[in-house]
Amino acid sequence: MVLYPRREFVKLLTGASLAPFWLTVPRFSRAGGRDEAEAIRARIQPPVIPDRRFDVTDFGAVGDGQRDCSEAIASAIAAASAAGGGRVVVPAGDFLTGPVHLQSRIELHLEKAAHLVFIPEPERYLPAVFTRWEGLELMGYSPLIYAYGQTDVAITGEGTLDGSANDTTWWPWKGKWKGKFAEEKLTQHAARTRLMEDAEAGVPPSERHYAEGAYLRPPFVQTYRCQRVLIEGVTIINSPFWLIHPVLCENVTVRGVTCHSKGPNSDGCDPESCRDVLIEDCVFDTGDDCIAIKSGRNADGRRVGVPSENILVSGCEMKAGHGGVVMGSELSGGIRNVFVEHCRMSSPDLLRGIRIKTNAQRGGGVEHLRVRDVDIGTVRDLLVVNFHYEEGANGPHAPLVKDIEIRDLRCASAERVMDLRGFAHAPIRDVRLVNIDVERAAKPSRVEHVAEMFFDDVNVNGQAVTRAEDLLEQS
Repeated sequence: MVLYPRREFVKLLTGASLAPFWLTVPRFSRAGGRDEAEAIRARIQPPVIPDRRFDVTDFGAVGDGQRDCSEAIASAIAAASAAGGGRVVVPAGDFLTGPVHLQSRIELHLEKAAHLVFIPEPERYLPAVFTRWEGLELMGYSPLIYAYGQTDVAITGEGTLDGSANDTTWWPWKGKWKGKFAEEKLTQHAARTRLMEDAEAGVPPSERHYAEGAYLRPPFVQTYRCQRVLIEGVTIINSPFWLIHPVLCENVTVRGVTCHSKGPNSDGCDPESCRDVLIEDCVFDTGDDCIAIKSGRNADGRRVGVPSENILVSGCEMKAGHGGVVMGSELSGGIRNVFVEHCRMSSPDLLRGIRIKTNAQRGGGVEHLRVRDVDIGTVRDLLVVNFHYEEGANGPHAPLVKDIEIRDLRCASAERVMDLRGFAHAPIRDVRLVNIDVERAAKPSRVEHVAEMFFDDVNVNGQAVTRAEDLLEQS
């Protein structure tokens, strides 16, 4: 085995001996990918919104928490669009509405103490629109805020977007969740299965009708095939499903947003098949993944064939959630060039710090992930890469996960440092840990089918880690 000061490459393949990786000398991206990350930031263009103001109260909206303001808000957006674009303003007050559909060069702006409350009546979110649900294209309920094929779209301000989802509205459609919720005939289960079957059979998305009676909850904010998108400053609460879901978009900025929703599948921000995305200075306190980067599921993801790429997550705080920054499980179109920096993660309810979840039905994979300067307080698992999620090895599309570098990371308390599970015929490749300090890890790590691991200045429980065996479960 080739040894360097506090460095070592090992090839870990279950069923084979620990063999030296003789031929490759490790090469780190300079400063953990800083130059590449800054290039993404510099390249992203903000939306261009004309300097015109359209106050929704001028169109009949009343913020008394009782009157339906849907028509007034739609009229304000239509007037702004007819004028060539502008800022549609929701002032302080409690405004009830149905779905809001944005158009090009429109900024929906919530002033301080503005509370835009979405009425939780599913029939209001009809007719069906073209959308993506768990990585599959279909005709489904309208997202609460929706933009399709638009350019220069923004949602800004200091106000609150309230999806009104709770234990009696929207969330019961998940089915059993934390020991509660609805009878089977009123849940998503049957429709979810049929939708997956339709996608695998190649049924055109326009013929996949899954709105009324299907119980597939809509996401809160979805921008679909849009250019130059900005979501900034607002607080988003009580979402039926995923909170922020850009799909097939370019030039996306999510900045200074607070995401708080503890319902089932309450992912905070899920860019899917998007290019050039900045998620910056946000707070996530969610019932599912804080950030989950995606690119379509199974055959449908391969059909669309658009990866998520060039994504920068910077200066965010992750509280409760299934994972801090997650890739998958819908990643059949591929994910590449992801940079995570200057983030803080800590909660007894945060299960994983960095996570990649996939299987042999998904295919696709993750390539070129850089994580640097991250502080983690309490977390269950620090780094998870799992090829055995859901269907596991049952499928012909082995994922490819390679070129992962984590550096300058501090963690106070974890159950495990790593839980890495590849396939024997498709191992996880090239995982590099640099300047990592884990004060306390309660359990040994699990490492299965991983090729090329590299350690430099890694310390766990006060002990230097110079080889993967130092972290492994003992037989």
